[in-house]
Amino acid sequence: MTQPPPPPPQQPPQGGGFGPPQDQPPQDQPPQTPPPAAGPNLGKAPEPGYGYPQAPQAPQTPQAPQTPPSAAPQTPPTPPQGYGYPQGAPAPQPPQAPQGPPGYGYPGQQPGAYGQPQQAPYGQPGYGQPGYGQPGYGQQPGYGYPQQPTMPYQPQAGQPGGGKKLNAQMLIIVAAVVAIALIIGGGVWYASSGKDEGRQNDTAGQSGGTGGTDDDNGGTTSGKEKAPSDPSAKVLFQVPAPEVKNDSTVVVSGSWLTDKAYVKSGIAQIVGYDRDKGSELWKLPLSGPVCQASRHITDDNLTAILYQPAMPTKADPSHGCSQIALIDLDAGKKLWTKTVKTGDQLITFDNITLSGKTVAVGSTSGGAAFDVSGKLLWSPKPTDSCYDAGYGGGDKLVAVRKCGSYDQRQLHIQTIDPKSGKVISEYKMTEGIEYASIVSTNPLVVAADVGDSAGDGSGISDFFSIDSKTGKLRTRISAPGEQFAARCEGITRVEACNLLAVGNDRLYLPTEEHDGTGKYSQTNEIVAFDLATGKQTGQRADAGDGYTISPLRMDGGNLIAYKRPPYDKGGQVVSIAGGSFKETLLLQNPATDSVRDVETSMSPEYSEFLYAEGHLYMSKVYASKRSTVREKEYLAVGFGTS
Repeated sequence: MTQPPPPPPQQPPQGGGFGPPQDQPPQDQPPQTPPPAAGPNLGKAPEPGYGYPQAPQAPQTPQAPQTPPSAAPQTPPTPPQGYGYPQGAPAPQPPQAPQGPPGYGYPGQQPGAYGQPQQAPYGQPGYGQPGYGQPGYGQQPGYGYPQQPTMPYQPQAGQPGGGKKLNAQMLIIVAAVVAIALIIGGGVWYASSGKDEGRQNDTAGQSGGTGGTDDDNGGTTSGKEKAPSDPSAKVLFQVPAPEVKNDSTVVVSGSWLTDKAYVKSGIAQIVGYDRDKGSELWKLPLSGPVCQASRHITDDNLTAILYQPAMPTKADPSHGCSQIALIDLDAGKKLWTKTVKTGDQLITFDNITLSGKTVAVGSTSGGAAFDVSGKLLWSPKPTDSCYDAGYGGGDKLVAVRKCGSYDQRQLHIQTIDPKSGKVISEYKMTEGIEYASIVSTNPLVVAADVGDSAGDGSGISDFFSIDSKTGKLRTRISAPGEQFAARCEGITRVEACNLLAVGNDRLYLPTEEHDGTGKYSQTNEIVAFDLATGKQTGQRADAGDGYTISPLRMDGGNLIAYKRPPYDKGGQVVSIAGGSFKETLLLQNPATDSVRDVETSMSPEYSEFLYAEGHLYMSKVYASKRSTVREKEYLAVGFGTS
């Protein structure tokens, strides 16, 4: 499922990089070789195969932090040929409009589940799209055979995540590897040996039990979500898709859940709905479309968004995502709007998050932060040669700070004081890793596609478990793209990860789909990795024949997961005990065709899912004009048990 590498940022920072102060002491650095992990190819980099880049760069032992170079990053050159491109083969041509769904993060494209836009979506800052993943997963031949080195795989045009065609030589080699794997392997490989309790779209929920009992497998077995006497659910309400007056696509990212309301972004507005009836409680108009929305909310139900200062037009399709706003989700009010300038120019921001009482925004022009009172805490500094590309929020505030030129980039993962911006700890990633995503801030987990080796557009080849107090690497977890299905964008939105969760000092990942026991059925599992050792714990939650299971969030020490249904059943929400991994059914959706059509029009890959107290809400992150007459589309749908 290899796709072209992501394009470089729109432009280098003007007048040097920016970010919070750098007055931190040097930190001890991790060893060169990451500790091994259990399972196939999980403790080391992928073995070289056909088209593997020559002399891949090994992790270097970083030195004590040096004074950043005074020169600002230069205009990035044309990216090199993608990982897995055969040496000496003709250079790839510029990608054409894909015949099928584009790869994850493909510039200016909307996930194939609900239509392809013809141009960059309104509210989209450049090439980074606020989508939530990769078009559907297909089975990888020879799935999971632990002895075989994985081959870079390039899909033909029209396949999900593709855009390049296999040449004859590659087809022969891939076919040979597939045949060997099928003959020798045959089976399916699997593991061998909180405070965000549903009130927000926190896909990587923080750990934190609710006073439960630990069992022999570790983890707290209790959470707030309890199984109802009858898990059968019904459709509570449906919010029609908003009308788009031209052929463009508009970002409608952002959904939140409070004790009183389900809140969803629309076109240049945010609306609060009754949790059970779907009736409109309040409406907050905005001057332009929402660009990005924080998934976190404060204890008193405040959250933050980025939006445009005006509605786009054909003459001016984007006004820039310069407006930072704090929203009261209970009252339906905008408490304040702020902007940040570099010189006389408004900064266009790429991402926004919330940690405690700090709203933080990042971009290629640097980062800024405000207290919930509206007080400016820090902003870009012209003297800085590095810049904060983005932040991860929640329990702690973590910056992804970029230093160096495009071809000599180094990322600094910094845990910072949310009130002052002072660096508490820092971990320097290996030079050459261009993008990283914050999966969780407590415990601190970072995802990256090292050497563009994921091969599936997921943005993940490895996870880095970091001690946020010391900045030392705890362990590195290899997660080959052909085996695991988690997704991170990481290009502009450093916190945009889904299909995974973190809790109990463990990382929970879904495997890719593979053959089930039934005829033509597909299925997958969720497995757990220990964030201290990097090894799999041996825990496994099976989706069941025809179902695909995806982590949604943590519930104390338990994991909440969604099961996407087969053609003749409804979806499910289950709670998985953190220790025993025993599944408890929390919600079962209807299996009628009309309900299934609505449910399966959205999926965890590209939509926003929220679950709490017997209520499941699904919503889209784009709205577009329908090019043909077809069944009615919805912005959001709510399900609930009686």
